[in-house]
Amino acid sequence: MKRTTYLDNAATTPVQPEVLDAMLPFLGPEKFGNPSSTHQFGREARAAIEGARRQVAEPLGAEPKHVIFTSGGTEADNLAVIGGALAARDSGKPFRVAVSAIEHEAVLSAARSLEAMGGEVVYLPVDENGAVSLDALDDALELGVGLVSIMWVNNEVGAVQDIQSIAAQCASANTTFHTDAVQAIGKIPCAIPNTHGVAVTISGHKVGAPKGIGALILRDDGIVQALLHGGGQQRALRPGTENVPGIVGLGMAVEMVTQNGDKAHKTLADLRDRLESGILSSIPDSHPNAAGGHRAPHICNISIPGADNETMLMHLDLAGIACSSGSACKSGSTEISHVMKAMGVNEQFARTALRFSFSHNTTQEDVDSVLEQLPAIVKKVRSLNSALRRN
Repeated sequence: MKRTTYLDNAATTPVQPEVLDAMLPFLGPEKFGNPSSTHQFGREARAAIEGARRQVAEPLGAEPKHVIFTSGGTEADNLAVIGGALAARDSGKPFRVAVSAIEHEAVLSAARSLEAMGGEVVYLPVDENGAVSLDALDDALELGVGLVSIMWVNNEVGAVQDIQSIAAQCASANTTFHTDAVQAIGKIPCAIPNTHGVAVTISGHKVGAPKGIGALILRDDGIVQALLHGGGQQRALRPGTENVPGIVGLGMAVEMVTQNGDKAHKTLADLRDRLESGILSSIPDSHPNAAGGHRAPHICNISIPGADNETMLMHLDLAGIACSSGSACKSGSTEISHVMKAMGVNEQFARTALRFSFSHNTTQEDVDSVLEQLPAIVKKVRSLNSALRRN
């Protein structure tokens, strides 16, 4: 039987057995109550939600009341960016947001939607390692913005921002600050900034919970407006009957991925470094992206000139290796990654970039399997590409 190697954990992770075990009772015929009901079935569901709220909040230095459950990271980003901008506008602040040029499309699209409402968007540049320009942030804050959104860890290259400093900078300007922490939780130390006006997005399926569940953590009341309207659940910021099984799964998953701390982060870094050094030593002209800056330990983004990434991904898949060329949300696009563009990566390197990403399920055997097969695959793809160019 052919070995399969999954190194696309930045796209999604498998549901962990403990998470599934915690969820199952709420998917069956016994614990099915509506958490808004006052009878014992409803109270049981409500207690499960409140328990999960604590599991999400406490490891991140937040309070349970700060946690608003959503259908995932995209909804949480939209609630933060659009809801935050509208709340800022209605409080008399500028109807203008500042976002980094390397944000996930959920943030970028949400920001662009504000322009149709009469708002403005300021795009903050990054350097060649994906670090946001703090001078540009200063300029934006001086110009006047109602909200700043800068992701904690970039999903394509792993660039880590100094979120504590950025949050303090925004707080000093009395500006709401949002960070998409989807790729940060369980990968780097994540203490939510203890400053006013902070919003943080997390997503379940990146940490071993199911798809379709996430959360927005809000340090303060009044910093976002609701985008949905209904029965008033979750302080009316995200109404609708709660996804009890998903919420229970998210709580268990966050508790698990934050338990081992530095040891888990070091294990991920060792795996990344083992793969990266192996590729650089065995494949001529390969080049790691964003390697000169602060990177999260679970992402290795490396360019292999002469081997276009779409062809590489096809051959890797045939060899039983799953990875990606960047965000799964942009899969199939012929455009160069906006992250690569913003970092100033030239087209040749951008079109040959591969992203390998790890989780606590990844083993040294997985890494070694890639290192054993990748040189031959690169040689084959380079040969094919060379032949095509000659024709």
